[in-house]
Amino acid sequence: MSTTHRLVRIELDQQSLSGANADIEHERKIAVYDLLQDNNFKPMAEEELRGEGPYALYLSSREGRLIFDVRKEDDAEIGQFHMSVSPLRRTIKDYFLLCESYYDAIRSATPEHIETIDMARRSMHNEGAEILAARLKDKIEIDFNTGRRLFTLICSFHMKGR
Repeated sequence: MSTTHRLVRIELDQQSLSGANADIEHERKIAVYDLLQDNNFKPMAEEELRGEGPYALYLSSREGRLIFDVRKEDDAEIGQFHMSVSPLRRTIKDYFLLCESYYDAIRSATPEHIETIDMARRSMHNEGAEILAARLKDKIEIDFNTGRRLFTLICSFHMKGR
């Protein structure tokens, strides 16, 4: 794993996050932890601005836009990248519906039914990661697993207590 093209700190704007119960807060912490353990993150800013990483990411959501505030590890600014949530909105909604179906199924469904729902849920998560990577490609280069983990964090802005 590259030590220069990676995130070493992630902060989520608390004002952007939806109200969270203990389960949702736990999911957010796991997503941040997993992302920090393994990621590939390369801002595409001009070389003199970007320099060498590692990087810090301040992620927020305002007025239907995601804001990726990318900085050097020492907090020197690299740039803010804005992205509309609209291309992800349907995927996030479908992902949440599949998650709810999954949580309901694990209480009473057969293992085969649970596995089917889980496969659909993972497929939707992968779709969200692919959309995110495609939308960021000219701003931030990420690999597939980093995209999956970032999609999880983006979903956390929309999670409601269950």
